[in-house]
Amino acid sequence: MSIFKRGRVYWYHFIFNGQHVQESTKQGNPRVARQMEAAHRTALAKGEVGIRERKPVPTLNDFCKRVETFASADYRSAPKTLLWYKFGLKTIQEADIGSRKLDEITAEHIAGFVASLQSKKWKIASVNSALRAVRRVFRLAIKWGVISLMPEVSLLRGENHRDRVLTLQEEAKYLEAAVEPLAAIATVLVDSGLRPDECFRLRWEHINLNGERYGNLRVLEGKTKAARRVIPLTKRVHSVLVARWENAGRPEEGWVFPAPTKQEHVWHDSLRVQHQKALEASKVKPFVIYALRHTFLTRLGESGCDVWTLARIAGHSSIKMSERYVHPGSESVVNAMNRLSLPFSQ
Repeated sequence: MSIFKRGRVYWYHFIFNGQHVQESTKQGNPRVARQMEAAHRTALAKGEVGIRERKPVPTLNDFCKRVETFASADYRSAPKTLLWYKFGLKTIQEADIGSRKLDEITAEHIAGFVASLQSKKWKIASVNSALRAVRRVFRLAIKWGVISLMPEVSLLRGENHRDRVLTLQEEAKYLEAAVEPLAAIATVLVDSGLRPDECFRLRWEHINLNGERYGNLRVLEGKTKAARRVIPLTKRVHSVLVARWENAGRPEEGWVFPAPTKQEHVWHDSLRVQHQKALEASKVKPFVIYALRHTFLTRLGESGCDVWTLARIAGHSSIKMSERYVHPGSESVVNAMNRLSLPFSQ
């Protein structure tokens, strides 16, 4: 019996008369899935059904068109994500790899794709962005049952602009050099781990400045359900938000960081100049604003926070994304074992 789980449902696959049979059971119960597989095997053996013809596997280019339609519908309210999809899909479709069928593409073809981008003097960050798009396309192909396996897609090393962790000294210099609203936004990011987009879209009706300790803020939208969460405020963030609230006339609703942009609030383009000037004035090694979130999560992991709590605070949809921040030392392991054995020693 060969069943496997994809998402919330089980699939089965087996070889019959030299042909591969694979189908979804549309069931979440493994016992039922095994029974359905056995029934299919029996029906084939009795000649009651024939081998069902597999749908032809599309080329990468053709499947990218399907992904583009999906992205345009699902990420209409997330223009930055939609822009990333379009950039990645266009890059794939302009490359030689796009003419190959999905089930024919191997790791060697992916390596050739990378080499072609590098020959055009693409930076590591841009190549990795394209590779993330390739990886996303294949994962959707598996999720939608178009293919069952995907080639290995490994990112290039050396992309550290997002993974940069600021020291406390660098943070202090940068915040001192930053002007408003960048100074307030940077403080919120480095003390809460919000994604920049989440911070830009903060509204006063989603912030509680009088709650337990220093209050909290709510994130009500994001790429996944995990992005919607409540984050406690630190004393520093509370002070920053109270000051902005007072200066704004104590509003009950509206954008926390309003700006004359298409979005009606601060956005990436409107902060780019302020960020560059702050870097030049502080003489801090260049970093992108997203690195402030990475800095917070790294510090949180180093503080001994467990991976599940970190994932909840970060809004990660999987603890796999949070594991890189959590590296428990020997002392943490000993303390955990002591807590476990404490009830038995009394």
